[in-house]
Amino acid sequence: MGHGEADSPPAAEKKGAEEEEDDFGYRLFPDRNKKPQSFLVRSLFTFHNKCQLMLRLTLETNPHARLLLEALKQSGCTVFNDRHFSCENCDGCVSGGFDAATSQIVLCQNNIRQQSHMNRVVTHELIHAFDHCRAHVDWFKNVKHLACSEIRAANLSGDCTLMNEIARFKFGLKGHHQTCVRDRAIRSILAVRKVSKETAEKAVDEVFDACFNDLEPFGRIPHSKADAKRAYRDFQNRDRYTANL
Repeated sequence: MGHGEADSPPAAEKKGAEEEEDDFGYRLFPDRNKKPQSFLVRSLFTFHNKCQLMLRLTLETNPHARLLLEALKQSGCTVFNDRHFSCENCDGCVSGGFDAATSQIVLCQNNIRQQSHMNRVVTHELIHAFDHCRAHVDWFKNVKHLACSEIRAANLSGDCTLMNEIARFKFGLKGHHQTCVRDRAIRSILAVRKVSKETAEKAVDEVFDACFNDLEPFGRIPHSKADAKRAYRDFQNRDRYTANL
C-alpha cells in the first residue's frame, strides 16, 4: 500500500521470518486479499452502507475533495467512485490507504464513523492519488518518495488543524503545525513500512522543506473549510484563465 493513515501507534510486528519481508502495509488491509462479496451480501453490513453514503457526501460537497478530483481529471487521471474507492474492513490502527498497485483508495469502514473523519481521510488519500498521477513515485522502494507524499497529505488534508490537535490533547503555538505534519508523516510511514523509526525520521527530515512547501493543487495550506473553498474557487479561476490563453 502506498499509504496507511495511522490512527494509533503501529501494532506490534510479528516475530520470526515474517519480519524479514516487508508486505508494504497490506497486512493492515486484510480485505484486499479476499474475493469481492456480492452487492446483496455487502448491503447487509451497516458499516459498508454508512461508508458508501459518507463517501458520496464527501465527493459531492467537500471543497478539499472536489478540488482534488478536478485536479486529477486535469492531470489525465479521472477518478470514478465505483472503480477508485473501496470500503473495506481494516486493521484497527489505520483509517485508509492508497493502493498504488491498483490506483485504488481504501476506506476503512470499521474505523471511519463520522463525516468529518471521512472528509479528512478521502482528502488525505486523494493527495496520494494526485502525487501518484503527476509524478513517478516509487512507493515501494524509495522511502523518501513515500515521506514526501505523507508530508504533503498531512499538511494539506486538515490532519493538523487546531481542533484535531486539541482532540488529540496536543497543544503548541509557534511551529506546531510543522511539528504535527512531521509527526503524522513519520507515524504513517511506520504503519505501512517495516523500517526503523530512525529511518523514517531521516527520510522525513531530508525532504521536509521541499515537500512541506509544495502546495499543489491547493496553492495554500487550507487550515479551514473556508480556506479550502477559497482554494477551490482560485483553482477554478486558474483553470478558466489558462483555457482562454
